Amino acid sequence: QVQLVESGGGLVQAGGSLRLSCAASGRTFSSYVMGWFRQAPGKEREFVAAIAWIGGRTYYTDSVKGRFTISRDNAKNTLYLQMNSLEPEDTAVYYCATTPRPITPPFARPYDYNYWGRGTQVTVSS
Repeated sequence: QVQLVESGGGLVQAGGSLRLSCAASGRTFSSYVMGWFRQAPGKEREFVAAIAWIGGRTYYTDSVKGRFTISRDNAKNTLYLQMNSLEPEDTAVYYCATTPRPITPPFARPYDYNYWGRGTQVTVSS
């Protein structure tokens, strides 16, 4: 089992920045990929970014490329999402997720992930 706890969400004006963190505990050595997803009210959960735990290759959805950066600190078992130039359309609950299974890049399918955090709210005002 892996436990994931997100933090760092909040209210920010358009153009501002936030950094989300996801602390992992439990059988973290078995993580293959970690990802960020988001879900806005009335919409399906969508892929934001993912990173391979070994090697560190990253993937992003097109709408956040150049604005968001995913990173991880293996020693701290922590995943990050630096979000710059935030837009009202980025408003959502952000979830981190992980799986021990070798899934297919770009790691964008929610159903490939076994473990999920409870999410952190990000609200961007215009």
